[in-house]
Amino acid sequence: MSRPSTDPARGITLKILSVLFFTLMAICIKAASARVPPGETVFFRSVFALPVTIIWLAMQGHLQHAFDTRHPFGHVSRGLVGTAGMALNFTALGLLPLPEATALFYTAPLFAVLFAAVILGERIRIFRISALCVGLAGAVVVLLPRMSLSQLQGPEQMAAFGALAAIAGAFFAGLAQTFTRRLTATEHTGTIVIYFTITSACLSLLTIPFGWVMPTLFEAVCLIGAGVFGGVGQILLTQAYRNAPMSVVAPFDYLSLVFSIIFGYMLFSELPTLPMLAGSSLIIVSGLFIIWREHKLRTSKARRNVK
Repeated sequence: MSRPSTDPARGITLKILSVLFFTLMAICIKAASARVPPGETVFFRSVFALPVTIIWLAMQGHLQHAFDTRHPFGHVSRGLVGTAGMALNFTALGLLPLPEATALFYTAPLFAVLFAAVILGERIRIFRISALCVGLAGAVVVLLPRMSLSQLQGPEQMAAFGALAAIAGAFFAGLAQTFTRRLTATEHTGTIVIYFTITSACLSLLTIPFGWVMPTLFEAVCLIGAGVFGGVGQILLTQAYRNAPMSVVAPFDYLSLVFSIIFGYMLFSELPTLPMLAGSSLIIVSGLFIIWREHKLRTSKARRNVK
């Protein structure tokens, strides 16, 4: 496993590019979601990300060991929850405006903090608990307009379901992040990525009885694009963390909201609402605080180890 280099500017650039590619992936999924069911979308996203991942592993010289693992059941668990999170997120993208879905996806790291305490035994103190409460309050602010009684009837009922799907997707994504953290102690990054990609492709086939459709040319291009953009985004993300510490590059995740607002307006004529902007601001602040706090704790621990 190659040692990470230290090039913050390169790391930040790669991170911004990864956020852009993941946003393009979301746009492709949203464009195809009017007719293509989420399970089929997951299949295309996974299958067409696989060649990108294999080429990357070959270029890194890791392809021959890509399937070497000491924890096969750990990959299965990560694949199950990760695929559930992906399917729910894709469902939300089809039912919600792009900026709103993006804002609710930001709650995934908040759930990850809770799971890290419950599953990994990490201690969370008052600072992170406070940040967690602020972030969840932000999610409530975003959700509340969708959950009012007047919104649970007629066309808005599906948007309310989409909001709940986004939160559920973030819940499973946070769980997947926790399982991934546990796997990174012994597994190569490429191994985790390729096992997840294959697992999600196989699991998505189980949804065929629930109604797959033959994509039109436009839908097929969008679905293939989602896989390619998602695969490239994952590689860029991995390389970003190899070039700079997480505390440096992680805050740039929140640029996806800016991209989502711009592309949502340009491509789908979607405008962000005041509750969405207010709630997402609280979620972002809480996320940034958690990143800063974890950086401080790691720095303090490193200094104690030096002494």
